[in-house]
Amino acid sequence: MKINIACPSSGMQKVMEIDDERRLQNLYDRRMAQEIDGSILGEEFDGYFLRISGGNDKQGFPMRQGVLTNTRVRILCKEGHKGYRQRRSGERKRKSVRGAVVGNDISVLNLVVTQVGEKEIPGLTDSQVPRRLGPKRANNIRKLFALTKEDDVRKYVIARTFTNKKGVTVRKAPKIQRLVTPIMLQRKRARKSAMLSQLKKSKDEAEAYKKIVAQRQAEEKETRRSLISKRRSSRKSAKVAETTK
Repeated sequence: MKINIACPSSGMQKVMEIDDERRLQNLYDRRMAQEIDGSILGEEFDGYFLRISGGNDKQGFPMRQGVLTNTRVRILCKEGHKGYRQRRSGERKRKSVRGAVVGNDISVLNLVVTQVGEKEIPGLTDSQVPRRLGPKRANNIRKLFALTKEDDVRKYVIARTFTNKKGVTVRKAPKIQRLVTPIMLQRKRARKSAMLSQLKKSKDEAEAYKKIVAQRQAEEKETRRSLISKRRSSRKSAKVAETTK
């Protein structure tokens, strides 16, 4: 079984292969997100604590958190599920996933160092790999450089310069997310004014409709009254004519 160990504090990874079944027995029946003692893997990991973050079985199917079995199962996936992309609206499909319990059919197990021990491990904690990419979100950039809201975040973006295949030196920087600019505030005001004007328009149309309905109801009542009065007058005239005969 291959063990892929990642150390977030140093930014390094190390892959090691364990063939000793007695050492692997200590990993079996452990679940994803569970912490294990590093001494299981060897004496060099004494004092280290590792978290199981995932893995793949021998056919390449990834372990899935929440599926509490050590075998492969077919689960019904829908939009938003991991490892599934919806092709049509409302579509659901069965996909094969590996359970979250470690077993002997796992070929690669991913571990993350949560606590570093006293000894340094070569290739994992003995050096530091600098982060190539900086933060993109405006608030995260402010937090990193301890900026205030008055400071211009665009001046503090971590960019990198490199030479492309054509031999031209290019500066590449990420697009700042959630950056409040004058044009964004203008668009926000435009959306708000459009919404208010639409509300006013719908109110005016509703009032005009109510007036028309009330006017037509009054006209119908008036026509009904005139018909009733005509009938009454015709009956009275008929009675008067009978009495005179």
